[in-house]
Amino acid sequence: MGNLTTQKIHLKNLQSKCCVRAIKLDLESIGVKILSLNTFFVEIQYDKNTISKKKIIEILALSGVSIINSREEKIIEEAKKAVYELIFEMNNVDSIVKKSEYIVEKTGYNYRFISKLFSDYESITLEKYIIQQKIKKIKQLIIEGEFSLSEIAYMMDYSSVQYLSTQFKKETGITVSQFKNSTF
Repeated sequence: MGNLTTQKIHLKNLQSKCCVRAIKLDLESIGVKILSLNTFFVEIQYDKNTISKKKIIEILALSGVSIINSREEKIIEEAKKAVYELIFEMNNVDSIVKKSEYIVEKTGYNYRFISKLFSDYESITLEKYIIQQKIKKIKQLIIEGEFSLSEIAYMMDYSSVQYLSTQFKKETGITVSQFKNSTF
């Protein structure tokens, strides 16, 4: 190998562990050595004579992953990952953890700052993003069929099934019952 370079690249839109595995396989298939990889960054080593950074970016893009280019994008991505962890990996911790406190803890920034930054860089507010993620999780839980709507409402930090149902319809345009009927 002639011109080895080592690089740490911060990643955007890489949330699940299965995506991490896919990215690892894709990069290794073109000769990139993975030194470290998680949902926040990849540290790689490659020969600049045979592999271009443009090719690496193209491989990442095929999986819907892009490179974070600024401090602000990094903070937003950390906030998104905190929301993902809270809702999808921790099942919202049965309302024990406040979303805002969790996001602050994970990012190290004050919630008002994160929220403003999120609104400035994304097409929606952080609060709206959290609601959208909760709706995705609710859909997943309904499809899995393990929990009643009451249990799902409690798990996802809704004060009542009615409140969950109202927000579900507002976000999706259909009722929970219509969703249930369309998936079964």
